[in-house]
Amino acid sequence: MFTGIIQAVGEVAALEQSDGDLKLRIKTGKLPLADVQLGDSIATNGVCLTVTELPGDGYWADVSNETLSLTSLKQISVGSAVNLEKSLTPTTALGGHLVSGHVDGLGTVAALSRDARSWRVSIDAPADLARYIAPKGSICVDGTSLTVNAVSGNRFELNIIPQTWEETVFSDYAVGTAVNLEVDIIARYLERLLQSGVVPSSDGITLDTLKKAGYHND
Repeated sequence: MFTGIIQAVGEVAALEQSDGDLKLRIKTGKLPLADVQLGDSIATNGVCLTVTELPGDGYWADVSNETLSLTSLKQISVGSAVNLEKSLTPTTALGGHLVSGHVDGLGTVAALSRDARSWRVSIDAPADLARYIAPKGSICVDGTSLTVNAVSGNRFELNIIPQTWEETVFSDYAVGTAVNLEVDIIARYLERLLQSGVVPSSDGITLDTLKKAGYHND
């Protein structure tokens, strides 16, 4: 799990085809690696990757065809900048929101404009993800925890403050840039409960439905 608070911007140092999928080497820049071990997870542009080698200035990770098909990692090249965050611990400050590092789909940057010192960024989401995105709700874009300003159809708007703009890959965005999206995990599980019939969608939530769903014990 992660928080969506980017700790450093790294750089793609190498891409190697390996038996049909990909090996990826990331130089981590200012991200400290002293506490990172083989098998640990690092969110790379919001994608949870497992560290397979530690060459000293970064890490290697395997990227499966499943991950390549669902994320923007299939579009990166040597020299591409990537957002980095190490997995959280029980003592990590939860400055963003709970992020799994499991990308739900790709969005596309539709517009960028200045707003005083901040930037307004509009992103088009896939239709099947748009229903999870709500005004003032949480969204993870390329691993960055953000608050949704507004929603119109499949398009949502973000306000990016100078700190976030300068310390993440947002400063590299242009209209048409593909971005990894992870919707709020609570919205996904709530929908699943509604679909299963455990929680009624129209009669309201009662103590009895909470017990059936496992959220309350006598």
